[in-house]
Amino acid sequence: MTAIIKAVKLEKTYRDEIETVALRGLDFSVEKGEFISIMGPSGSGKSTLLHILGFLDRLTGGDYLFEGKSMNDYSDEGLAMVRNKKMGFIFQAFNLLPRTSALENVKLPLLYSDVNESLWNDIALKALDSVGMSHRIDYEPAHLSGGEKQRIAIARALVNDPSVIFADEPTGNLDSKSGGQVMEILEKLHIEGRTVILVTHETYTAEYAHRLIKIKDGLIEVDQIVEQKHKHQNGFFK
Repeated sequence: MTAIIKAVKLEKTYRDEIETVALRGLDFSVEKGEFISIMGPSGSGKSTLLHILGFLDRLTGGDYLFEGKSMNDYSDEGLAMVRNKKMGFIFQAFNLLPRTSALENVKLPLLYSDVNESLWNDIALKALDSVGMSHRIDYEPAHLSGGEKQRIAIARALVNDPSVIFADEPTGNLDSKSGGQVMEILEKLHIEGRTVILVTHETYTAEYAHRLIKIKDGLIEVDQIVEQKHKHQNGFFK
């Protein structure tokens, strides 16, 4: 297998009025096609780590290699380009434009891509269909349930065919049924060969992953393969 992500003594320190160390020299790698959950208490550094891995923030020490190239070798513009082409993001708050249809929300990442505009509709419709939202393409977020909003956010994360899906507490604002549906979609994406990195504080959602990384006080406390509790058989999740 090939490491798509490699952290080498990765550090992050915030320097405002006081100095706060968020990550304290993390070493790990992620193979292509893995499904990893990152857990830890509030303030442990898990969201900071996801932001660095997703090129949303820069490290302050060590190195981070994505597909073999160091983050330090990119300009801010270069980071944005890789982020748009290679990474898909799903957030707890959905981050959908409020007075914009589901279809137009899903098409947003294509505005910054080199994909021909004539193909945008078909790509967005295919992504919406893959998450079971074809019947909601003209709906604005205000007229959708939380679970539907999150499925649209997943469709948006897929339109540029990313190498990695980053999901930051994707079920945090959902009831258990909607959260389960979202996690089944993420598991399906993993089965199709996507690399999925999930930040969560919920044991139930973490159990969909095949590997668990626990962070405490900016350090890796646990990094282990875990027994997957949710089995996928013949198109159904058990």
